This record gives sequence, C-alpha cells and structure tokens, in this order.
Amino acid sequence: MATCEHLSETGDPAPKTPEGCEECLAVGGRWVHLRRCLECGHIGCCDSSPGKHATKHFHDTSHPVVQSYERGEDWRWCFVDSQMG
Repeated sequence: MATCEHLSETGDPAPKTPEGCEECLAVGGRWVHLRRCLECGHIGCCDSSPGKHATKHFHDTSHPVVQSYERGEDWRWCFVDSQMG
C-alpha cells in the first residue's frame, strides 16, 4: 500500500476549542469522540456523534487529515486517501 502524502505532511496546530467540538459548543450539542484538524486546529466531533462536524469540516475546507483528540490516542486519518496513520 502506498504511503499517504497527506499523513506525512501534517502540522501540529493548537486546538481552537480545547474544551470540545466547536460547532456543538456553539449550539449546545453533544459529541461522542473528538477529532483535531491537523491543518488549522479545528476541533470537531466524530461520525458517531449526531453532528459529524469533523467530516463536515473536511467537506467545507478540504483540510485532509484529522487526529484523534481523545486522551491516550494519537492516530491520524486522511479523508482524501481513506488511510490511517
């Protein structure tokens, strides 16, 4: 399997809303797990959450890689290549 170039070129931006999903916090929503965009630091909720804001952020911005924003997890996911890193 080829290596995903997006995963190898990620940054480490500070989280914009370290306390939770930016959109859920704004509307009083809830989340299951959190993801951090490795291009801009957006914190969004996972696809198991009602809002699916991390995926929506990708569709709105084309920022390709998120990282788990859960304690003890450090995996990354590229939306473009559907690869985990």
